Amino acid sequence: MPGTVFVTDPTHTAHFALRHPERPERLEAIVAQLEERALRHRMTERPPREATDEELRTVHEAALLATVERAAARGASLDADTYTTPQSLAIARRSAGALLVAVEAVLAGEATNGFVATRPPGHHATPGRAMGFCLFNNVAVAATAALQSGVERLAIVDWDVHHGNGTQAVFIDDPRVLYISTHAAPFYPGTGEVREVGAGNAHGTNVNIPLPHGTGDAGFVAAWEQVAVAALDRHRPDLILASSGWDAHARDPLGTLNVTTAGYTRAAEVVLDAARRLSGGRFIATLEGGYDTHALAWCASALVELLLGDTPTPDPEPGDVPAGDPLDAVIRESREAIGL
Repeated sequence: MPGTVFVTDPTHTAHFALRHPERPERLEAIVAQLEERALRHRMTERPPREATDEELRTVHEAALLATVERAAARGASLDADTYTTPQSLAIARRSAGALLVAVEAVLAGEATNGFVATRPPGHHATPGRAMGFCLFNNVAVAATAALQSGVERLAIVDWDVHHGNGTQAVFIDDPRVLYISTHAAPFYPGTGEVREVGAGNAHGTNVNIPLPHGTGDAGFVAAWEQVAVAALDRHRPDLILASSGWDAHARDPLGTLNVTTAGYTRAAEVVLDAARRLSGGRFIATLEGGYDTHALAWCASALVELLLGDTPTPDPEPGDVPAGDPLDAVIRESREAIGL
């Protein structure tokens, strides 16, 4: 019976900059945890491949590809947050290509679900700009490929602490794609207001749930249980992709939402339940942000346990974080904005 596909890229370590939070140790912590807890061998592992120019151009302008190539040749930064090394172009292509590999496996029936652990992340990259640590928009490239392969409707869920402005920009007017994001607000990159609900006949397919700083588990989980699931039920996607940033975690040095590993796990659980009900369990998560190695390791292993059908192992260092407010007003406003 099809199980879980896992794709990672051991060459990612050549993409690094001193004292930058988007660093190789992020991915190394995840892979070490999956090995230590004997989870990696239970998945079907596939090697990544480089996304082609043609695949990247389904989302990105040719000028962006040229810009990234020129910057990487010199090891230059694209902005104050987004660096390259001479190896970054190939690594970014494999980060996008790894998700394509997982999507191909799931759509072929060779796996039911999957986890893609690669870097650099992608959800901030717009059609014409690399930004926010992201060079190419991995999830947007994979979603577009899925649509081209015959998927009629899909959903992208994004639980990173930052709004996925790039993903929203790509699909803002595409009614086939439901985009759902919980994120801290006001916060980088400054997008993701409730009123950004989709354009034209895609109205209601762009779902933003901006959360106040310090939200905690109660509000975060409520957003996924009461807004995201209802939006998924209405859209009825054939495939769900997750931009899985774990930087809303209470331990994260960049995050501000105070979500625990248990809160993140519950959010993943309700989305996976929706995937089983709506899309035959077809769900693939890909790494976005997350800059505390303990939080990354335990959130990732809990997610993989869910994918494998296990009961997630509790984080041994959950921290003393208040449950937070359920944010009834925020939840109500988000639902009303998209007509739920």
